[in-house]
Amino acid sequence: MKKIILFFLVLTFCLPVMTSAQTNKVKKEPVGRWNYDGPAAPEGYTWGTLEFSFAEKKYSAAWTFNGNEENIYLSDNIKFRNDTLVFNINVDGEDVAVTLKFDEESKMSGLAVYSGGEVPMTLTREKKKE
Repeated sequence: MKKIILFFLVLTFCLPVMTSAQTNKVKKEPVGRWNYDGPAAPEGYTWGTLEFSFAEKKYSAAWTFNGNEENIYLSDNIKFRNDTLVFNINVDGEDVAVTLKFDEESKMSGLAVYSGGEVPMTLTREKKKE
């Protein structure tokens, strides 16, 4: 009987602590402008920006490489679950499968996979200009 009472006392005190720790978790959100770095990518695609947006209940992305704002590559079939983004994007006729995972609220890392291999990449969120 004492064990049962002790169990309920522990449960009464621990349960609120466990649930409050889970609700205080920072929600990671990809929307915004990110600086991309992929040094192992082919020449001309080693750095750039990825801008994620959310409209009509879905995510989309616009990707530019090496500061070339004239060539923007778009993707609108983005899946975002468990702090992970998965999408395909066509870059100059090449289908690229991208997987990114949040490392921190303002940093992601992942892989871009294409016919020539895999490119490890990191993204860092741009700070909002005031």
